[in-house]
Amino acid sequence: MHFTLQKRNKTWMPAINLSIVGLMVYIMACPASSMDVLVHNRINVLNGTMVKIQCIFTSCYKVDVNKFAMNWTYQENTNETEEMFMTYKKGMMPMRTDRFSDRVQFVGNLEKNDLSITLSDVQLSDEGVYNCYVRNPPDRIQGHGIINMFVVTELPPPRDSTIAVAIGASVGGALALLILSMVVVKCIRRHKKQELISDEQKMEEEGKLDAEGGTEEGTKQL
Repeated sequence: MHFTLQKRNKTWMPAINLSIVGLMVYIMACPASSMDVLVHNRINVLNGTMVKIQCIFTSCYKVDVNKFAMNWTYQENTNETEEMFMTYKKGMMPMRTDRFSDRVQFVGNLEKNDLSITLSDVQLSDEGVYNCYVRNPPDRIQGHGIINMFVVTELPPPRDSTIAVAIGASVGGALALLILSMVVVKCIRRHKKQELISDEQKMEEEGKLDAEGGTEEGTKQL
């Protein structure tokens, strides 16, 4: 699961995926009048369990509780009307709705720019789009994070690592065989080279002996 940094302004720009390093560089640069929201853009939740829906924002300005504003809304899909279920205006105010009742709780921390919530006893009807809106004056731009939540009735089966292990073993075995073959070929070539050098040295020595023998015979004839 990855994070998405979503920047929203009047032109409603698309989400930009950034690495942690890129995010830190961006935060340090901190352009004037900017607001960014970091969320999981897609989460899968098991029916009947509790889920934490994260929303963290970045801003060049410290939160002023008297000016700061935040809204959480829900949509069945992006074409439906948004239903507000939590807001902050000089204080956190969960809004009791027929859909969520008292199952939503704020678990974030304004001092850490964390606006995360939890949703307990997740139901199939909770599947949909969750919007996290943030306004932190004097930032003029409203931050907007979009989370698509999917509710599943059973966990996906664990990945079977047998195939991966078999493939890894096969590749490793083939690589070991290739290295062994290369070593054997190299050894054979080296051995042949040494035999050739030995033969050449033997021929040179025999030639020297023949030459020395011929010289001795010539001396005796004289």
